[in-house]
Amino acid sequence: MRNDPLSQFNFILQIDGLDSAGFTEVGGMNTESDIIEYREGNELATMRKLPGLVKYGNITLKRGQTVNRDLWEWRKTTLDGATLRKNCSITLLNEARQPAVRWNIYEAFVKKLEWPAMKSSANEAAIETVELVCERVELAE
Repeated sequence: MRNDPLSQFNFILQIDGLDSAGFTEVGGMNTESDIIEYREGNELATMRKLPGLVKYGNITLKRGQTVNRDLWEWRKTTLDGATLRKNCSITLLNEARQPAVRWNIYEAFVKKLEWPAMKSSANEAAIETVELVCERVELAE
């Protein structure tokens, strides 16, 4: 059996367990560790490198602008000083549109909401961009 790569255009985003339709792009999911350089006084002039704090990248979501206000209401909780954190998941689907890979995102909130630029001579969909901050991303079993 061939082990072909999955297509990147088949995905589902869920926020707090509810399907959130209409996103055209998801990016920025990553994890990295800071590096602690360490050397004891009796060692040669070579630094040891130890893993430090773990960081997770901000996740950027793009979708066509709609009249749905859910993302704005979520962003507004932070603007009002009562940040609402939510758990999310992104599922990449195979060619049969069955779940293939799933990432779980924990304690997310909306850092930035960018409305579309408007141009009267343009002939394209209005795209809004949402940036989520999260505390952890895990590849699900």
